[in-house]
Amino acid sequence: MFNEEFETLPRPALEALQLKRLQAMLERIYANVPFYKNALDKAGVKPGQITSLADLQRLPFTYKQDMRDSYPYGLFAAKMEDIVRIHASSGTTGKPTVVGYTRKDIETWSELMARSFAAAGVHKGDIIHNSYGYGLFTGGLGAHYGAEKLGASVIPMSGGNTKKQIMIMKDFGSTVLTCTPSYSLFMAEAAVEEDVDFRNLSLRVGIFGAEPWSDSMRKEIEGKLNLSAIDIYGLSEIMGPGVAIECQQAKQGLHIWEDHFIPEIIDPMTGEALPPGVKGELVITTITKEGIPLLRYRTRDITSITFEPCVCGRTHARIARMSGRSDDMLIIRGVNVFPSQIESILMGIEGVEPHYVLIVERKGNLDVLEVQVEVGENLFSDEVKHLQALSHSIEKEIKDMLGVSCKVRLVEPKTIARSEGKAKRVIDNRTMGN
Repeated sequence: MFNEEFETLPRPALEALQLKRLQAMLERIYANVPFYKNALDKAGVKPGQITSLADLQRLPFTYKQDMRDSYPYGLFAAKMEDIVRIHASSGTTGKPTVVGYTRKDIETWSELMARSFAAAGVHKGDIIHNSYGYGLFTGGLGAHYGAEKLGASVIPMSGGNTKKQIMIMKDFGSTVLTCTPSYSLFMAEAAVEEDVDFRNLSLRVGIFGAEPWSDSMRKEIEGKLNLSAIDIYGLSEIMGPGVAIECQQAKQGLHIWEDHFIPEIIDPMTGEALPPGVKGELVITTITKEGIPLLRYRTRDITSITFEPCVCGRTHARIARMSGRSDDMLIIRGVNVFPSQIESILMGIEGVEPHYVLIVERKGNLDVLEVQVEVGENLFSDEVKHLQALSHSIEKEIKDMLGVSCKVRLVEPKTIARSEGKAKRVIDNRTMGN
């Protein structure tokens, strides 16, 4: 553990700390952020009326659109002279969401990333090969600062130039890899072409995040890269990477650092709180951020939470691995489908590669789902009737497991576009034109 005192706080002490920090945060945003003063006044709640964690449910939600509407600095609670770092989302679906960090915010982020690395089994002697992107995206610098805080060596590779990445990992003796899960598999493909065997490298831990991925993909990554794959969670609006992470001992849910964040699980349709173990949308309140504190932020990520003790000794709650996002969810003829559900099915089928794309069309009044998936070189050169049989088998498996009909099209290796960042899994043509 990096900070044993706080990582093992008894539950009553942890909740008392949360309440104290929540109350201070509410006073700060009410006094300094006009958006929140208006929202709290509209909800009929004054900061001083919040006397227990249960009162959190009386408070309004914050949405990504609120951040866009306040672009660029409207939600900042600190003066610009105290902001030492600014990050922003890509803004591919509208204006970017902008986040500002005070010096203390950067220190907190570094600490939580150091905790996260330690939970993943990383220590001072490690060499961390950091392939998350540097720049406005929070991934690269978040991991970088956490690695330095831990005392490990960090190689600031960023994304791209995959052949060089593999050479550096081999020559520099990298022991830890950080990147998106889909990019790690892209690296595995490139290594084969470069005649590099990951079994001869020094890698032992991979910390993967920024996109949902399944346990089936974990097995695929661990097999191809010869390391232990750990899931990390974060989002730019809340902090960046390091909000939650799996521990190496259990790999059964991601510990969310509750001395800095209050997590809730709600019904995404009604906004009502859901009990532990029930899947819903994750809502996060930041209770120590100075630059841009967020109250009950709707992450749109679908998960569940447990407060059961963990074998690692950490007392912080664990969230299940993300099964998708409520706004990425496809509704196909009334059936809710997440890309990760289809991924789990595909990864269980021999001969199928971990590269796929879901294409949704509307034909007449009917939604039609096509699943394009790569097959291995040997299989693709097989007889047509064998490929047809495999397609039908996958279609049946998806229908049986998810209750949705689809057309499966097997494509030859390396047909589906690769990504150095988040993989593009869905092409929804229903939103175009018509």
